[in-house]
Amino acid sequence: MDGSRDNGRLDVRHVTDEARFEADTIVIGAGLAGLTATRELKEAGWTVRLLEARERVGGRLKGYSLGDGKAVDLGGEYFGDKSTAIAEVARSVGVNGFRTYDKGKRVSLINGRRFEYTGLFPWRMGPATLADLGQAVLKIERLARTVPPDGPWKARNAEELDSQTFWSWCRRNVATSTARAFLTMATEAAYCASPADLSLLHVLYYANASGGFRYLLEISGGIQRYRFDGGAHSIPTKLAARLRDEVRLGAVVRKIEQRPDSVVVTGPGFKAQARWVVVAIPLTLAGRITYEEALPGYRDQLTQRMPAGAAIKCIAIYDEPFWRDAGLSGQVTINDGPFRVAFDTSPPDGSPGVLSVFVTGSAAWTLTCLPRAERRVAVLDGLVRGLGPRAGKPTDFVEQNWLDEEFTRGCYHGFAPPGVYTACGPALRAPIGRIHWAGTETGVHQMGSMGGAIDSGRRVAQELLAREANALGPGATIVGAAAHG
Repeated sequence: MDGSRDNGRLDVRHVTDEARFEADTIVIGAGLAGLTATRELKEAGWTVRLLEARERVGGRLKGYSLGDGKAVDLGGEYFGDKSTAIAEVARSVGVNGFRTYDKGKRVSLINGRRFEYTGLFPWRMGPATLADLGQAVLKIERLARTVPPDGPWKARNAEELDSQTFWSWCRRNVATSTARAFLTMATEAAYCASPADLSLLHVLYYANASGGFRYLLEISGGIQRYRFDGGAHSIPTKLAARLRDEVRLGAVVRKIEQRPDSVVVTGPGFKAQARWVVVAIPLTLAGRITYEEALPGYRDQLTQRMPAGAAIKCIAIYDEPFWRDAGLSGQVTINDGPFRVAFDTSPPDGSPGVLSVFVTGSAAWTLTCLPRAERRVAVLDGLVRGLGPRAGKPTDFVEQNWLDEEFTRGCYHGFAPPGVYTACGPALRAPIGRIHWAGTETGVHQMGSMGGAIDSGRRVAQELLAREANALGPGATIVGAAAHG
């Protein structure tokens, strides 16, 4: 089934309840970025309308009820010790974290071979492969530290790093085929794209902004260390519950018109006017809005050239987490199968047993072309390869295909192929007249994650407060042509 038992729905107004309205600011998109910007501006005394196209809040966070007050995440869910922004916001709305299950052996299937192991790498791959992986990860970590989280285009050797794919770098720097296969698998799991599609600069940027390349891959020592009790999707739900007067659901924004002293936002069934507008939706969707007058070419080129990653998340539910009795952690990675990684995402008390399966990168591109029933069979076959026959008999199976989601079109975040950041990267955050940009891709702290979304919402609120304080002229462009500098 699909993720229809969604926990992100709220008893808030629909946009057609108030077809014409005015506010100080219109915020488009009720994910963490838009909700954060709305909360910050409201606390500063501004009137805000937060427009969300869906009939739920949360954006790339979405929940599924397991019954008995328990839930699982169909979107983002993990955070680590360095994830300070999301942890702070969660505490502010009464959502607590708990440790991800990480006891027992992990399973990796690499080039047809099955490994059970503890630690980050399967030690039975052999000393040459392990040494090769170790030196490659060390090089990536060192390079990542040279890329500023507030702007990868500012790196000393940005053009060199941005002129190559991560795959071309691996071909030159990783000697063994097994090590390259493992790195490809890990990259598709973490970035939702093939190494051949990713700029090396993007790989390094995301790694450094998140806390390190190895940190992205680890569980207990990394960004997967914790999950939220009740699900990460409960955070935007609780934020929105405090913004009932501001949130409007079912608001599909089609056009943004800038005037000398205001901006007009329109869509089916509504028209809104404000002094400012914040666009807090994925880049690829921001590029589908009609702007009048048209956006500068450097901004439009950015939205054309920075696609969303490919991700389908599947949830397999069992009466109990049977893999734990077998001494397994539930983590399964496959480099040439129907998914890239699966984790034990059972509730804190271990009942029911839940496996979250991440079909990402090239695996997502393959499976999304299949009928839903065939995708289910393929995913369960992969789990059976890793965990045995019982994995093929879940009591429930849920799929969230983020590629098909009309108002998302991919996860976890937008990625940059070669040449994008050095050509038009500054356009990520540069306001255009009365339009300001938010969303996890524009964050500095843990860009691409929940923390990046929150960081971007705080930044854009401060930008607007500063503009009002400085009494900038109507329609002034903050950066303009400097985006190419």
